[in-house]
Amino acid sequence: QGQLVESGGGSVQAGGSLRLSCAASEYTYNTNCMGWFRQAPGNEREVVAINHPVRGSTYYSDSVKGRFIISRDSAKNTLYLELSSLKPEDTARYYCAARSGACSSVFCNCGRGASDYNNWGQGTQVTVSS
Repeated sequence: QGQLVESGGGSVQAGGSLRLSCAASEYTYNTNCMGWFRQAPGNEREVVAINHPVRGSTYYSDSVKGRFIISRDSAKNTLYLELSSLKPEDTARYYCAARSGACSSVFCNCGRGASDYNNWGQGTQVTVSS
C-alpha cells in the first residue's frame, strides 16, 4: 500500500472554512473506499465522511452533515474534505484513511468505523476558536 499525506489544516475562527487534502503516493486508491476521520484529545477516533469509489455516494456524520463536503480527484489520486461553518467542537486532528481491497461493485460496503480502514495518514490539525 502507498502513503497518504494530509495537508490544509490550520487555525480558524468559528464560521470559517478550510480545505483538507489527502495525497496518495505509490498506490492508486481509485477503487478503494476512502474517508476522513477525526480525533480530539481524550476522545476516540470518529468518522467524519466516507466516499464510495463506485457509487460515488458519500456518508457524513450527523455532526458535520450540511457543513462538510468530501470529494476525490482520481486523476490526482487525491481525497479532499471541504470544511465550512466551522465550530469550536470541530477542533481535532483530521486523518485520511483508505480501506484495503478494491471496492469495484455498487454492492461493496465501505464501512464507517475506524477499524474498517487500515491505511492512515499522519493527520492534520484543525483548530477552531470561538
